Amino acid sequence: MTNDQQPLTFSREAPWHAGLRAARAHLAPGLVLQACAIGLVVAYYRHPPTHAALNAIAAFRERTGWFYGIVATMLFGGVLPYVYLKLHPATRSRYTLPQGAFLLAFWAYKGFEVDLWYRVLNHFVGPGHGAATIALKMFLDQFVYCPFWAVPSERLLFDWCEAHFDPAPVRADFRAGHWYSRRALPLLVGNLGVWLPAVCAIYALPLPLQLPLFNLVLCFFMLMLAHMVKREEPPGQ
Repeated sequence: MTNDQQPLTFSREAPWHAGLRAARAHLAPGLVLQACAIGLVVAYYRHPPTHAALNAIAAFRERTGWFYGIVATMLFGGVLPYVYLKLHPATRSRYTLPQGAFLLAFWAYKGFEVDLWYRVLNHFVGPGHGAATIALKMFLDQFVYCPFWAVPSERLLFDWCEAHFDPAPVRADFRAGHWYSRRALPLLVGNLGVWLPAVCAIYALPLPLQLPLFNLVLCFFMLMLAHMVKREEPPGQ
């Protein structure tokens, strides 16, 4: 481990407390995100100009296929938050260029993965937008896909990135025991308050518009987290 690499710290805070603390921190901006997402869904079904504009986006999204998901998710999840952090002295040194490149690659892949996930749900659960269909998709998303794959895999990859791609601290943290409850569970609980209502709004739209709305929520969510890092983290950390 080089001198500028720090070992992963071990928190004694209970996982549920850490998750609830994160949820409280996200509460106010999260409510704004949810209101915007729900408002957009309502406008799509009730406001003809919005309906027409979103249908144009859906047509563009269908024309570009998988390419749209990869590029758009990389832009909204990686590029914009990275630029935001780099513009502020307090967080300018948080990520090196190799770390930034890794994050862009990660979000590019994530765009493909989420696009595939939405297509799988559309195929097996159905394309309808009734309450039962939305509820089932929300359950599979937030209580199967996220806890068993999305959250733990993202946590491992982000810890590896934070350790400057040195696997030793990540392995040590994992072998310390109770990794899921210490690392993944707080993240899962903290994110539920924002993403559970948001995915309900996402699944209320037709398939071609689900990924664009996901990217819009993701963009504001990542900028919100970047703003919290800028505000709360001392320079040099």
